[in-house]
Amino acid sequence: MQAVVLAAGKGTRLRPLTEDKPKVLVEVDGKPLIEDVFDNLLEIGVTELVVVVGYQKEQIIERYGDEYEDVPITYTHQREQLGLAHAILQAEPHVDDDFVLMLGDNIFRANLADVINRQREDRADAAFLVEEVPYEEASRYGVLDTNEYGEIVEVMEKPDDPPSNLVMTGFYTFTPAIFHACHLVQPSDRGEYELPDAIDLLIQSGRTIDAIRMDGWRIDVGYPEDRERAEGRLEQTLTEASPAE
Repeated sequence: MQAVVLAAGKGTRLRPLTEDKPKVLVEVDGKPLIEDVFDNLLEIGVTELVVVVGYQKEQIIERYGDEYEDVPITYTHQREQLGLAHAILQAEPHVDDDFVLMLGDNIFRANLADVINRQREDRADAAFLVEEVPYEEASRYGVLDTNEYGEIVEVMEKPDDPPSNLVMTGFYTFTPAIFHACHLVQPSDRGEYELPDAIDLLIQSGRTIDAIRMDGWRIDVGYPEDRERAEGRLEQTLTEASPAE
């Protein structure tokens, strides 16, 4: 199973933590963000990593080389950061079949394997973890609009007026159909090719899409305070997992 990891961002909102390094090398609890992503992917059985790099890519390539824990890494370069759909297309020449997509700046302790299993069972063209967030935070993410039966009818990227507080989390599985959708996406008002727009094209074309409620937690490390929050949550998780004396 292949996994595409998006690791091209500058992390401007994370400054000063990213003044001398790419976003995914910011450390949380002593470990770079991308390394935590790699560990999660290996745990669910990924056998090949395709890493989309961009800003200060040399630091990532020099640090990890051509493998991580005996799992081969292929690097592909996103020369301009033009959105997640554009980033995914940089990986297209290196992806052979269904694949996992994971953002390189999220800390997950959640039911990632459930997404893979559900997609395989349903033979869906896409499956992803979703979670409810406070309404005031929903505009930071890809937001799902559902009908009265709970079915996804639309996905939109960072809407000013979110129709719900149900958002995508940064962990997905796709068939190669996503590449065709990404090729069809038009630039958003932000001038970027948005992944939610590509997923919405799959929905509107009648493709099977699964949304799996997250069991666990994740933190999108977009701001310095998010790193502090993630470190606190990791410490809490470790404490809860340790046997009482």
